[in-house]
Amino acid sequence: MQLKTSDKYMNLFNEKDLEQLRVKGITKEQVEAQIRIFEQGIPFVQLQEAAVVGKGVRRFTAEEEKELQDFFDEKSKGLALLKFVPASGAASRMFKALFAFLDAYNPHKEALADYWNRTGDDAMKTFVEGMERFPFYQQIQERISDRVTSADHGVYLFVQELLTEDGLNFGFYPKGLLPFHAYQKAATPFVEHLKEAAFYAKSGGNAALHFTISPQHEVLFKAEEEKSASEVALETDSQFSIGYSFQKSSTDTLAVDKENQPFRNTDGSILFRPGGHGALIQNLNEVDADVVFIKNIDNVVTEEKLEVVGNSKKMLAGLLLQLQEKSFHYAAQLEAGSVSEDQMKEMSTFLENQLNSPCSSDYAEFTTEEKHRWLAGQLNRPIRICGMVKNEGEPGGGPFWIKDAAGQVSLQIIESAQIDRDNPQQDAILQNSTHFNPVDLICGLKNHKGEKYNLLDFVDHEQGFITAKSKDGKELKALELPGLWNGAMAFWNTIFVEVPLVTFNPVKTVNDLLKPSHQA
Repeated sequence: MQLKTSDKYMNLFNEKDLEQLRVKGITKEQVEAQIRIFEQGIPFVQLQEAAVVGKGVRRFTAEEEKELQDFFDEKSKGLALLKFVPASGAASRMFKALFAFLDAYNPHKEALADYWNRTGDDAMKTFVEGMERFPFYQQIQERISDRVTSADHGVYLFVQELLTEDGLNFGFYPKGLLPFHAYQKAATPFVEHLKEAAFYAKSGGNAALHFTISPQHEVLFKAEEEKSASEVALETDSQFSIGYSFQKSSTDTLAVDKENQPFRNTDGSILFRPGGHGALIQNLNEVDADVVFIKNIDNVVTEEKLEVVGNSKKMLAGLLLQLQEKSFHYAAQLEAGSVSEDQMKEMSTFLENQLNSPCSSDYAEFTTEEKHRWLAGQLNRPIRICGMVKNEGEPGGGPFWIKDAAGQVSLQIIESAQIDRDNPQQDAILQNSTHFNPVDLICGLKNHKGEKYNLLDFVDHEQGFITAKSKDGKELKALELPGLWNGAMAFWNTIFVEVPLVTFNPVKTVNDLLKPSHQA
């Protein structure tokens, strides 16, 4: 989207506004560009077709998977491996139904059975029926047992103890530090990620992890690390290097009112909102590793499923190293000087068939020098291998071939909000989608000379989102940056691979902990 400068924003900001921008590390020009995005809107993506097995999604046999796992085990020796875990999510949304229950139910005035009949609250009914299977059940029962006067009262006290500030206060906690799995003692997602990292992200006995967290949760995460990391290290015969970072204040985005004017708080200051997970491309850009595994904090499995999940990650990482080996070889040839037409044909075939990067529509008319330059540009890009699971009706993004304004076709992870559902042809392509994005990425962030790419050079800024929100009873429009695995990685070389459904176990509501994948 070409954003032209204009004088009309000159008087939009006063001195206090400019100081607010300075403190946040945001330039006036950035804010003006965001206002223009609100004014012009963000265009829908143009779907070409759904990526399916055989055309955009690769599927390997068990024998091929084993070969890739072995390739990773061999070739990763001496490489710097890192597990990168977006972990800033608070648990409050997990307990939305429980908070509503505390507001709506009084055990001294109504029986639970009558409450079910009155409200049809199926989420709470499921919670109560499965209560004894939650990993925090015993802990809460011990805290409330001497106060319970009836079964219905016990349910109310249980939820109250779980959520309120005088109890365990889990509604305040980051999701990554809640008890998810019940062994001899409960394990948090933080702990489960350490175990996973020891399985597939360990080099020379050391497993490195990086968690992106909220500043208000830093003390809690470091306390969990101090309490748990040494125990997991003994269990897994590993050492852990654990780093943390925050979403940068400079990636916050402006909110506007219905007239696209900056939305102001009651004190007159401009309202900025977090830019979404796309802001984390800045954090990812600052880590230093040869291979980076990306996985969300709430997507973990119990110990008995760890080997299946770990081998799947090794398979994807083996494919990354295999493709990098060839890509690096070609990039070095191009850098060394002239290459033959046959060699360039071999490279373009590799780009199209292996890296899903079809030749430009006018490639055939290019001069030899232009072909050389185009091939070098396509090969010198970060590579990501993205696991995809069969679509079982989960909301969220999926793999598609899209066409940009210049007519270039590429593989992308696209959210339904980016698609024009009112266009019958586009909606039909969406309905033909067979796979779903579980956020299971293996990334190569360096070029053939071992130099880190500047990942900010590979972002498609047109793939952001405008959403409707409210504050202080007033409507506003918010801007989300291109998602970390969506537009923030749009110009990477992208490969989609089918992975087992067991690798996808997110916990969006507390009742997800009752699923078999989270029952130890």
